[in-house]
Amino acid sequence: IMVDGSGYLHIAWDHHNNRLHYSRSIVPGSLELTAEMPMTGNAEQRVSYPEFFRLANGNLLFLYRDGGSGQGNLVMNAWDITTRQWTRIQNNLVDGEGKRNAYWQVFVDSRGTIHLSWVWRETPDVATNHDMCYARSKDGGRTWTNSKGKQYTLPINAATAEYAWKIPQKSELINQTSMFADDQGQPYIATYWREAKDSVPQYHLIYKTGKTWKQKNLGFRKTPFSLSGTGTRRIPISRPQIIAWKSGKMWKAALIFRDEERGARVSAAVCNNLRKGKWEVINLTEMAVGSWEPTYDSELWKEKKLMHIFVQPV
Repeated sequence: IMVDGSGYLHIAWDHHNNRLHYSRSIVPGSLELTAEMPMTGNAEQRVSYPEFFRLANGNLLFLYRDGGSGQGNLVMNAWDITTRQWTRIQNNLVDGEGKRNAYWQVFVDSRGTIHLSWVWRETPDVATNHDMCYARSKDGGRTWTNSKGKQYTLPINAATAEYAWKIPQKSELINQTSMFADDQGQPYIATYWREAKDSVPQYHLIYKTGKTWKQKNLGFRKTPFSLSGTGTRRIPISRPQIIAWKSGKMWKAALIFRDEERGARVSAAVCNNLRKGKWEVINLTEMAVGSWEPTYDSELWKEKKLMHIFVQPV
């Protein structure tokens, strides 16, 4: 869901490799919705992982995978609050070339830059997830560069992508990432995988300061597990959400997650100085939330630095 700059609520629901389901509020501020409708009417029969994002001017982006696991493409639409029309911005922003697909995540920072990170998957088997890639756009998604400002020739593919961090297949790397950028436009990517020397999948933070990508293994987990096979997996930990902010001269970060070894509660790992990299883990709820995955109000955080988390036992 997302509210555009004119106050209209947009929703998309019930997607996993099926046709688009979309509607919006009839008037601003209302929960009364239109009938289900298409957006552009193009490439809307095999939709997965749809997400809305709001730009600084109130316009929206809508991204989704067109195609199946292991061979899909990233599509991007744009909503104009003046014309109240959807248009196609990218038919195939990240190209699996019929051999793989990108599992992606996006964040729009306070300056309006779109940050995109993704892992590649070679087949429907989750064990074939690998690597972490990055791109950004400063013009609403029409042109894209790497983190050094070099423009991509679109679509981006495995040979042309910038690799923020190389992660081999069979590393228990989860598909989808958590993408964030601070008020200075520095990107942060949170996910989990198992390093070769460690049998336990750990949460990791990949981020860029200056000219260098860095990686921190948070290292607090103790329970091993394995990702492999097709279809929906029951996983003992959630994908994380990451935020970062500056306090004085120090950069701080918080990672929101759920882990069965902590009683499946909503938990947070907080670092008060990213240079030192010391993380304190706390529980935010006493109740267990089952297989819950964290989501939060991204716009409220950007506007007021308030963290509101949606919690529902799953």
